[in-house]
Amino acid sequence: MTDEAAAFVPGHVTGFFSAHPDEDPSVAGSRGAGITLSHGVDVRVERAAADGDAPAVALNGRSIAVDAVTRVLDALDAPDARVEAETSLPLGAGFGVSGAMALGTAYAANAAYDRRRSENDLVAVAHRAEVEAGTGLGDVVAQARGGLPIRLDPGAPGHGRLDGVPESPRVEYVSFGPLSTEEVLAGDTNALTAAGERALADLREDPTPERLVSLSRRFAREADLLTDRVADAIAAARAEGGDAAMAMLGDTVFAFGRDLSAAGYEPEVCSVHSAGATLRPADWGVPERTR
Repeated sequence: MTDEAAAFVPGHVTGFFSAHPDEDPSVAGSRGAGITLSHGVDVRVERAAADGDAPAVALNGRSIAVDAVTRVLDALDAPDARVEAETSLPLGAGFGVSGAMALGTAYAANAAYDRRRSENDLVAVAHRAEVEAGTGLGDVVAQARGGLPIRLDPGAPGHGRLDGVPESPRVEYVSFGPLSTEEVLAGDTNALTAAGERALADLREDPTPERLVSLSRRFAREADLLTDRVADAIAAARAEGGDAAMAMLGDTVFAFGRDLSAAGYEPEVCSVHSAGATLRPADWGVPERTR
């Protein structure tokens, strides 16, 4: 047992999805496809922190309430843990930050508290926590896998199957702001789910990055989720011979290659993260301001 441990979890952009609620949070989830990003979340868990005034959960040095993280700590019997997360990704803008924090907390708390859980067990703990918190349905399982994951079935490991698009293109994205995942998932998701099912069937017939983007673009329109600023960015990219789509669920546009740059935007640039979530080495540090 060590006093602390750290993990890295890639960000995740969902291109399209169908919602599959269930009373059992291990069975509930989503089907769909997306992108895991080399831009992600670093999470450190400290056991019984000496500074009793320190926040239980902090993101980029500021105290924050993340219900999914609290649920993970409860499930792993680590109520006295201090969780510090660092990311350049915006919260609530379609990058799976809450899922990443939940999964990173599961991996790091397992090591710090010597809980001796398997990877699938930890992914299931984080997936259930995020479903119960209402902040996501499929980010956690995708972030555990890495690459360009295709979620064939909903649910945690043991329930859901995963596949992927076997390529690793350059990724560009521009975020204009957050959207409420909770509000969308709490509403009528019938039209959204039908659009997501069509997109998944079409992607399985032609699993390429180009098809992933075009189907994601179609999904946002059919599900009536497209925001004005994302719509403008997509139109600009297509006018230059490229393509782009909306991140679910955020006021965020993403593209492969240089399609947003060619349209006159100044996007953030990263790569596909081919590996999934992982523990950091024991001597890995965090920025001084979060110590």
